[in-house]
Amino acid sequence: MKKFEKLEELRIKNNFTYQDMADKLGVCKSYYWHLEHKNRRIYYDTAQKIAAIFKLKPDDIFYEETK
Repeated sequence: MKKFEKLEELRIKNNFTYQDMADKLGVCKSYYWHLEHKNRRIYYDTAQKIAAIFKLKPDDIFYEETK
């Protein structure tokens, strides 16, 4: 399954590890990894928390435009 590529790019650009993101969200590392790799459903409240870490809106990260 395709990853949330924008999320991965932001995480790497900000020098965050999977563990860093998990700690910021209050979840375990494996849960965060599954979110980033779309193996788990991401709920809007979690998307909001992730977006806030990067000072963005959830749509900026998770919405994929189709052409």
